[in-house]
Amino acid sequence: MGRDVRSVSDELIAIAILWLFVFVYSVAASIDFGTGFWSMIYRNHEQSKATNIANRYLSPSWEVTNTFVVLIVVALVSFFPGATFTLGTVLLVPGSLILLLLAIRSAFLVYSHSMEGYEKKLAIVSGISGLFIPALLILVLPITQGGFIGTANGYEELLLGKLLTSASGLSYMAFAISTTFFLSSLLLADYSRVASEQEAYRLYRRDAILNGPLSFFMGLVLVASMKSEAAWLYENLLQQINLLLFSAALFLIGYTALWWPGGQKEHMQGRPRIAVLGVVAQYLLASYAYGKAHLPYIVYPHVTIESAFTHPNTFRALFASYIVGFAILMPGFIYFWRMFMKDKRYVKQR
Repeated sequence: MGRDVRSVSDELIAIAILWLFVFVYSVAASIDFGTGFWSMIYRNHEQSKATNIANRYLSPSWEVTNTFVVLIVVALVSFFPGATFTLGTVLLVPGSLILLLLAIRSAFLVYSHSMEGYEKKLAIVSGISGLFIPALLILVLPITQGGFIGTANGYEELLLGKLLTSASGLSYMAFAISTTFFLSSLLLADYSRVASEQEAYRLYRRDAILNGPLSFFMGLVLVASMKSEAAWLYENLLQQINLLLFSAALFLIGYTALWWPGGQKEHMQGRPRIAVLGVVAQYLLASYAYGKAHLPYIVYPHVTIESAFTHPNTFRALFASYIVGFAILMPGFIYFWRMFMKDKRYVKQR
């Protein structure tokens, strides 16, 4: 009995680490992809310097964000090798397309700053491709809810046409895009405020105000779509109603902070830093409720955290290595944040 309790505890720790990586990447990537889009949109809005602000954030951040893709894949393969066959098989087509778009976007981001005469075209390609990536990435979630994996000749296959035309698939993609717009505009509003770029701040604050309710509404539509296509998850999610209501309260706090008095910068209405923290906390709580409702399944009904888990001894060795790795990397991440996000000599460069 002691072994079973310890085993379940190991599995929960492993899935919590994996889900944490997914959450961090989801937020960071949403901001990253949305920033590329806003850079494209405001390219001809020179008087606001909105594109300069976006590029100043984007330049150092997109490479760091992509490292979490590697962390997610390594954690999945290491902790839950039993899930990699199913996920690797059904995600072959969308996963390959995501990697292709990531490669295209990364290449165009690099060359858009060094090829004179082609900056606009390259920025457009990188901005538009950045919108397709979160829409494709989030399709992993409805796939794991069940109903979109078939069997042909004894092999599992993704029912891609059914997924792309289902209420769940469409609502997840709409939620991903609206969230990308909302989180990125919030962060860029805060970044503009630190840089004392009043016109850029006005634009990004306006974008955040417009996209906030849209993102929240699409989240409600997403949950409603589960009722008919993933009833088991919908019922489990209703059991987390207190967490969901608390997350909604955090959203209201973050969203209304865009109208709070500006503090030391009274000429800039709103407190975007509080808005960013409140909304990210809201997403964290909502994602925790979703993940808790999804247990014990990784892919419903085929793969559970118990059936896919690695050997306990292997997990403990991997867990120790992750602890050491983060002890080494965390100071670097903190230094990166302070250098590129809070150092006014960089943020306010002309």
